[in-house]
Amino acid sequence: MTRSTLFVTTALLGIGGALAAAAHEDHCAAVAASVAEAGFGDSVTVTCTDEHAIIRSDTYPDHTMMTGIVGTNEQVPVPAEYGAPILLEPRLGDTPLTRDAALGVAVNGVPIYDYTAGGEMSQEDLAHHQTRHDTVQTGQLDVCGGHAGRGDDYHYHAKPTCMIEQMANAGHDAIIGWAFDGFPIYGDNNPDGTVIAEGDLGVCNGQADDTFGYRYHTSAEAPYIVQCLMGEVPEFDGLPRVRPLSAADGGGTAPGRPPEGGVENLDFSEESDGRRSMDYSYRGQDYYIRYAPSDTDGCYDFVTRTVSNGGEIHTGEYCR
Repeated sequence: MTRSTLFVTTALLGIGGALAAAAHEDHCAAVAASVAEAGFGDSVTVTCTDEHAIIRSDTYPDHTMMTGIVGTNEQVPVPAEYGAPILLEPRLGDTPLTRDAALGVAVNGVPIYDYTAGGEMSQEDLAHHQTRHDTVQTGQLDVCGGHAGRGDDYHYHAKPTCMIEQMANAGHDAIIGWAFDGFPIYGDNNPDGTVIAEGDLGVCNGQADDTFGYRYHTSAEAPYIVQCLMGEVPEFDGLPRVRPLSAADGGGTAPGRPPEGGVENLDFSEESDGRRSMDYSYRGQDYYIRYAPSDTDGCYDFVTRTVSNGGEIHTGEYCR
């Protein structure tokens, strides 16, 4: 290699590094701006590392929760500290990625799952509608598109309608969330407001994007929201999960199952002192889950009478 060739090569590498750094900073800025412009900067923080923008929150939104659920799993929303890592240099991969946990996060800090409940979808499942596990069709979601999962953590399985109504920048061009592979999530229409043509969205509910390379969308029909990731995600199996509640004495909690035929009049309420209650009826009987912060930081005192426990009253302290 001649001296002139070495100089040119080094210069090109320097330009490439500068471009990569600029793209990194631009993506970090885009993630931070999506949270700030939506109006959630007071409850959600965004910090960037060499590889990720970390969207951190307590996963507990300031909108109606749980109300309207019929197929309740008898879980309740409990604040949970959560840091969602969004890749800053997204790259499309060869195989869609699925997991039985969050695939991304909304701009209000609430995790986003695929539309199903009951376990991870296989590659074959992606091509077929999972009617039996469809959280929308089985009445497992509240009026805002979310519910509390097996870890008593609130998350979305469909379009986060209540959050979108709260957004200061609500509109077709507003980013409503980010997938872990680094690509943004938009609403039902293209950012310019045009209707997405039938067949334009791929298996993961996304399509090409001139700005970010790729983007995901919500949709009125299944899969409703991101159901898999099209990008590469290093250490995909190590993505964070919300730590479930466990009994203060070291025991665990068992998730309930939707009672046959569903419940009636489910309502979730919260008092200013942190006391919370989910009340509902089933076959003419009243049931409830009531909890309040205990004297131990991060713990809650529970009093429950659930269908899963045969109507027996249970008490206990549970912690993150």
